[in-house]
Amino acid sequence: MEFFTQVKEALNNNLFNSPRRLRLILVTSLYLIILLILFLNLKGTQVDLELGKPSPRRIVAEWEAIDIYETERLREQAAQAVAESFDYDPTVLNRAVERVNTFFNQVNEIRQRELEDEEKLTLLMASVEVELTETLAKSLITARSQDLIDMRQQTIEVLEIILQQGVKPAGLETAQRQAAQEINFLIFEQDHKRVMARLAQHVIEPNMIYNAVTTNQARQAAREAVEPVRILEGTEIIKEREIVTERHLEQLEALGLLRDSSGYAVFAGLAIILLVLFVIVSLYLYIYQRPIYGDINKLLLLGLIVLITLIFTIAANYFSGYLVPVAMGVFLIAILLDTNLAVLMSMVFSVLVVLTTGNDYRYMLVALLGGLIASFSVRQLNRRSDLTRAGLYVSAANVAGVVGLYLYASSFHVSYDLLREFGISFLAAIGNVLFSAVMAIGLLPFLESSFGLTTSITLLELANPNHPLLKQLLMEAPGTYHHSLMVANLGEAVAEAVGADPLLTRVGAFYHDIGKLKRPYFFIENQLGGPNPHDKISPNLSTLIITSHVKDGLEMAKKANLPQVIQDIIVQHHGNSLVSYFYKQAEKNQDGKDIIREENFRYDAPLPQTKEAVIIMVADAVEAAVRSLAKPVAGRIEAVVRKIIKEKLNDGQFDQSNITLKELDIMADTFVKMLSGMYHKRIEYPEKELRAEIERSRKNGGNNES
Repeated sequence: MEFFTQVKEALNNNLFNSPRRLRLILVTSLYLIILLILFLNLKGTQVDLELGKPSPRRIVAEWEAIDIYETERLREQAAQAVAESFDYDPTVLNRAVERVNTFFNQVNEIRQRELEDEEKLTLLMASVEVELTETLAKSLITARSQDLIDMRQQTIEVLEIILQQGVKPAGLETAQRQAAQEINFLIFEQDHKRVMARLAQHVIEPNMIYNAVTTNQARQAAREAVEPVRILEGTEIIKEREIVTERHLEQLEALGLLRDSSGYAVFAGLAIILLVLFVIVSLYLYIYQRPIYGDINKLLLLGLIVLITLIFTIAANYFSGYLVPVAMGVFLIAILLDTNLAVLMSMVFSVLVVLTTGNDYRYMLVALLGGLIASFSVRQLNRRSDLTRAGLYVSAANVAGVVGLYLYASSFHVSYDLLREFGISFLAAIGNVLFSAVMAIGLLPFLESSFGLTTSITLLELANPNHPLLKQLLMEAPGTYHHSLMVANLGEAVAEAVGADPLLTRVGAFYHDIGKLKRPYFFIENQLGGPNPHDKISPNLSTLIITSHVKDGLEMAKKANLPQVIQDIIVQHHGNSLVSYFYKQAEKNQDGKDIIREENFRYDAPLPQTKEAVIIMVADAVEAAVRSLAKPVAGRIEAVVRKIIKEKLNDGQFDQSNITLKELDIMADTFVKMLSGMYHKRIEYPEKELRAEIERSRKNGGNNES
């Protein structure tokens, strides 16, 4: 038992306390789960068939595919129908004529020698290249000179006729027989014809040389000219109890429905594709989304969204590939995590669609179009209805994709089957968006609360004036409520100017001072000209009461289940600033005995961590300061604003935030512009002129009514 306890402690200390190892475990687990789901889904659509045995069930193609078996058969037929290509060799005829001339020249030379006839016969039979019998040789020795001349000429003419027609290697014997037949019709002695025939047959060679390159090119062109035979969706592949043939197996293999005995190849292919997708997403997060990459909570959320989308995709595919809710996953990622990440994930989801719909790239294209539009359309959500509007955009993209695919694939030839299939696809494309939007809206609250995230939709709900805390603030601390509205307006404008989150800034400003509800009368904006209770207590106690509104606000925010980002703004909007008014009061009242410590007059709170918290800190200070000015003219407003920002900067209140000096300058300009508009100089009417103006207005109103 002690050993297992030590192992458990080691795992807790060394494994799960390391973010890097925890991230690796999370990614590996997610990879294996998705791989298993994809593999089981693919295996579930496959069947076991054996050649020559009856099929256990009727199988119908659920998607289109190329009939490889039939396509290859037709292509092979087209290739075999192409004749072989031969090149004509003119040297063969020249060589044959030369050999004929050489033969007759030898005959004439031997005839002219002064030898006995028997010696001439022997010499002739040994000298010429054609095998001659004694009878044939004798006929040549005793022939007339003119006969030999005619024999030479006629033999050459026969050779020219035959060789000019072209002699292929396979047709050599045919050409030799044709030469013998042609010579047989000539008017010569029978022995002379035999000599001519033997000579012609001997010198005939193939002059048509086979050209393998040209032949293969022509046959390849013939193969490529054959259009692939497609197995259409809904085509019956094999009937129940029908004997399985080679063609059935080829068609099922083309559709990816034939189950491999081992499945190793399929599993390995899925593993490689999925690994590439994981590497791409991981690199993107590491390079461009480091906050998400380093947050295990957000990585887990991303993995959960992928799993939910994949499961719904597999389920929807049983009805139609156009129904797969890729937009749902993209909506959730864009709203909960990041819109740029949603663009990448829309592409990843499209690849998963291909893997789950049997390699049908039509569904991938429509899913990609809808996913990209979904990621773009929720970039700015200012109200809940914006999600509905985004759904309409995605619906239009899906419908456009379906129409485009049907026009591209079939030129939209009108037929009942085509219209029926198009109608189903059209409805599925629209239903896809409705399902995606409904599921995204339904899942958002659960995912937000489970992972502690705050979306723009939640912020919009918190911005509703009917929220209980805001209503309580209005009724019990109207001055603070009005101050919060002013800070919200100022902060939102600055947030837009410096690239912060305007909605978060506005909502954070609404709730930043809710802690004042506990003791509203201790804050000057709620005293409405009445007595100031701080006049009766010490500066130290006043400071304690003033600074406690941060702690009180945090408690109220937790009790009201406000999001963590709002709680952070409530805690950080003063940082550890000095309560300068009461600090100076304490210095004035110092009798020399007590030591005035500056840290006793500071807020006990963390410094602002975000731009939004910094903006609200400065907006809170400048609104109160400018409101207290006797004559808030533009010059004085700018001086006050820049003084406050400079003091906060020198006091180190911005040290832990990512705000820059340039953004602080933009902040100052924006505050001055907004406050000058709020407190612009108005025309002062003398009392007599004002009464006269009111009287004229009444008379004009009475005249108009009459």
